[in-house]
Amino acid sequence: MAMSPRPPDIPSPCVAVCVIDNDTGFCKGCYRTIEEIGGWMLMSREEKEATLARLAERQAKAP
Repeated sequence: MAMSPRPPDIPSPCVAVCVIDNDTGFCKGCYRTIEEIGGWMLMSREEKEATLARLAERQAKAP
């Protein structure tokens, strides 16, 4: 029985502007928390997709 190819991993949203905003706790470049940044490689595909959805919301609310 042939195995299905594994879907490609979701790339990190890092944009190389790694500065945590003291007021929000979010990176000013990618809008992740330090915990989300540190845990990215261990997250499941579903967790990464959920994180990306939160990032879009955070970015939309950013000043």
